[in-house]
Amino acid sequence: MQAINALSLAPDVNDWLANSRQPRILHVFDQACNLINERREVLSIVTPQIGNGPFNLVLEDDVLFSEHLSLESPVSVFPTQLNLEDFIISIDNAKLWLPRADWERLHARRDVILDELTKLQITHYQVRGLDMSLAKSARDYSTTSLQSLISNLSSSLANADLPSSLIASQKLSGLGIGLTPAGDDFILGAIYAAWIIHPPEITTILVKEVTNTGAALTTSLSAAWLRSAGRGEAGILWHDFFDTLISADSIAIQLSVEEILSIGHTSGADALAGFSGVFMAWAGVFRKDLHLKALR
Repeated sequence: MQAINALSLAPDVNDWLANSRQPRILHVFDQACNLINERREVLSIVTPQIGNGPFNLVLEDDVLFSEHLSLESPVSVFPTQLNLEDFIISIDNAKLWLPRADWERLHARRDVILDELTKLQITHYQVRGLDMSLAKSARDYSTTSLQSLISNLSSSLANADLPSSLIASQKLSGLGIGLTPAGDDFILGAIYAAWIIHPPEITTILVKEVTNTGAALTTSLSAAWLRSAGRGEAGILWHDFFDTLISADSIAIQLSVEEILSIGHTSGADALAGFSGVFMAWAGVFRKDLHLKALR
């Protein structure tokens, strides 16, 4: 047996451990192992390289999960301990990491964030995981209709238009291939932008409906990410990205963008496209309002 200490964990991890009776392994990768319980709730056990996330348990040491675990490996849960095959993971001294971003602070600096995103020139049509062949194989979308769909979601969220947001998100949810389909990744980034653009009392209602609807139409892992975004939670790389945006440090921003782009095959790029797309849509609304005020 190999004893490993947990370095940090999100609050949802404690709840997952306390309320799981029949957990099993969902996915095994080199640096991560995803578990799922009887309520379809996901827990991700990850190495320090991946770091903190809304439902992550971060280990103190590097582990190559793929060499030791399989989907059939036994899982046992105890009050302060998690057993995976030959791993005994102790959570006694793990530090609590809070995944909710400081949206109020970010909302107050949304004009600064818009300026920095404009400099980056990220177009919300460059969703790498939704190329023409993939879209056709998934739901027979043409490139033009796909661009219209993501544009509709961006503008709907930018305008806090809940009915239109729900229609667009239902069509995008689950669109693509992989554990987190590209359509979901785009929605994820778009939700983060909505939290910054709108005040919390508006965003809370808007994104909860959108993410709950999308979560019912996609994979277990992607649903976990969408639900966490609906609660205002994000992974550590996005927290770092938000911090660099309000710092207006162009070098730090570019480095942070590169970190997000490294997530998955296209997941980071698709989420970043969603984030930027909503901000660019809001920019049009924002500038129009300024123009109308100037005319009065």
